[in-house]
Amino acid sequence: MMDFPVTFQIFGKTILAHPVFETLGIFVAMRYYFYLKRKSTEKMSFNTSAAVLIGATAGALIGSKLIGNLENPYVLFENFSFKRFWTNNTIVGGLTFGLIGVEIAKKVVGHKESTGDLIVFPLILAIIIGRIGCFFMGVHEETYGLPTESIFGMHLGDEYLRHPVALYEIAFLLFMWFELKMIARKNKYVSGFLFKLFMLSYFSFRFLLDFIKPKIDMIGNLGTIQLVCLSMIIYYIYVLKSERNLIQPKKIIKV
Repeated sequence: MMDFPVTFQIFGKTILAHPVFETLGIFVAMRYYFYLKRKSTEKMSFNTSAAVLIGATAGALIGSKLIGNLENPYVLFENFSFKRFWTNNTIVGGLTFGLIGVEIAKKVVGHKESTGDLIVFPLILAIIIGRIGCFFMGVHEETYGLPTESIFGMHLGDEYLRHPVALYEIAFLLFMWFELKMIARKNKYVSGFLFKLFMLSYFSFRFLLDFIKPKIDMIGNLGTIQLVCLSMIIYYIYVLKSERNLIQPKKIIKV
């Protein structure tokens, strides 16, 4: 039986598995992204690339912490702790505000074309590796599921059998990887379609997944993350619907 949280001994110090896998995920995903970028025939200028990278990084950093802390606004405002604020993150906030940061950066440099397709598979890879770290934290970090009597229940560090939501997400992302690969190879779409499809699918999955995770209800029985997911689902349905007539043949980059 696994003991949670999982730790590693690195240079004589005990390190939690989550930050190790989080760092590894970012590193591997960035290397994969630059590999795909070198293969891509769609080149961006240095100014555009730098602006997009800065916008995405700044937006993701701010959004991940802001939405992560707004999951429980009572603790945030009544008992504020800078350490808690800085270490409380969520990928939903990172994706949402990272998108906003990129769109702002593109407007600043006057770049109108989509820049998201190349980041889709590196992004999926980063989340998968990061979720392994989340699973290794068990109930010692707020990424665990509600108690369950289903066959999927696992002991994650307390007396309850719980939904291993991190493993559910990994399974979903692996399925998404396969499906998006098939779409990229068999179909031809305007630039940005794969990214939009990934975002719509991921936010839809997270909206449903959070019903089996502990949360503070904000509106009805919806938590902060679910409200953000719902807004992004509506946004991407609108965007994809408005672009349905723009689908046209386009050279696909193998990834």
